[in-house]
Amino acid sequence: MSKQTEDDSSLAYTRWSCKYHIVFCPKYRCKIIYGELRVDVGKILRRLCELEDIEIVEAHEILDHIHIFVRIPLKMSVVSFMGYLKGKSAVIIHERYVNLKYNYGNRSFWTRGYYVSTVGLNQKTI
Repeated sequence: MSKQTEDDSSLAYTRWSCKYHIVFCPKYRCKIIYGELRVDVGKILRRLCELEDIEIVEAHEILDHIHIFVRIPLKMSVVSFMGYLKGKSAVIIHERYVNLKYNYGNRSFWTRGYYVSTVGLNQKTI
């Protein structure tokens, strides 16, 4: 077995370091992530990740998209994580900002897709 690094997590016979760079956007790629909404989106995403034991290594909210660098536990897939994160955060955002319902439809805030890239030893370049 390879040498354990500080980034590795482990179970009885398994070691892993599952890190992902994920980019996702508001619907229609509207430039709305600023001011109070930007602060709230950051808090919402952090809280949702804490609830699922997902570590946010780094995150940046840009006007029309979000970059998030996360460590996801081995038992969770990226697809299920993104479904959870985008679904729950959209519900919370619409509850707090009722006026967004008229622009983005009922309960849909994010686009359907996202970009994901695995991150290994080249973490510094990201």
